Amino acid sequence: MREIALGELTKLTLFNILRTLLVEKRTGVLTIKGKEEGEIYVDAGNIVHAKTNQASGEEAFLAIMGWKTGKCLFRLDTASAERTISLPAEQLLLKWSHRKQELEKIREAIPSLSAVFRLSLGKNSEEKSISGDQWNILALANGMRTVSEIVAAVGWPEYKAFKTIYQLVQAGLLEKADDQRLVKRKLVGESFFSLLENELKKVMGPVAPIVVEDKLDDIGETKEAFPRDQAEFFVESLSEEIANETRRREFIKAAASILALEK
Repeated sequence: MREIALGELTKLTLFNILRTLLVEKRTGVLTIKGKEEGEIYVDAGNIVHAKTNQASGEEAFLAIMGWKTGKCLFRLDTASAERTISLPAEQLLLKWSHRKQELEKIREAIPSLSAVFRLSLGKNSEEKSISGDQWNILALANGMRTVSEIVAAVGWPEYKAFKTIYQLVQAGLLEKADDQRLVKRKLVGESFFSLLENELKKVMGPVAPIVVEDKLDDIGETKEAFPRDQAEFFVESLSEEIANETRRREFIKAAASILALEK
């Protein structure tokens, strides 16, 4: 069983990878390894099974399709004993397209995992029906917990948690709050990310800014409010995206001087 390294998702899209596998009627397993790990099995051009650490079947497939980072590998002629997906590939990809559009709307209300929500202070006395899942979110949205912390607390897939929060925002029951903890923690300097991206460009080329943005999204942080105590970890995680060992060392050496400015 031959394994083929396809590259990084920062340079590829799962949609294009799958399209090629389906058109060529390949059989095997597409593995994505990064912050999370997932697998999509294809059999003679059909998508038959998918799994992540949290789900399997269609829900796992849709979750994986939303990932932006990770290494992609394809192992030829590897069949799955499980058949958790029966929907034709064309309909499955169409379903992903609809979810992608839905996620774009949700992202407008919930820009990142570091966003903080609280019970709405609006004076709306209209009675509303609340589901059990929505009650779980309302109990956790205390104006201090980030979306990332709420997702971890409920133990749901990220999409389900985001959608439930979005529904509560649309219903006027939750509103975005300022994270008071940001006032207390020290942030990186204004030049930190521009200097870092310049050094990353030297070893990765024009995709460097995209890699930085994807890493920020992964950890639920923003350039505008990035904590200084996370700077070293962030540089280390960026270096892991550099395949060439010599270039990786060059970047780490250059980044060390940038980190020194933050101390």
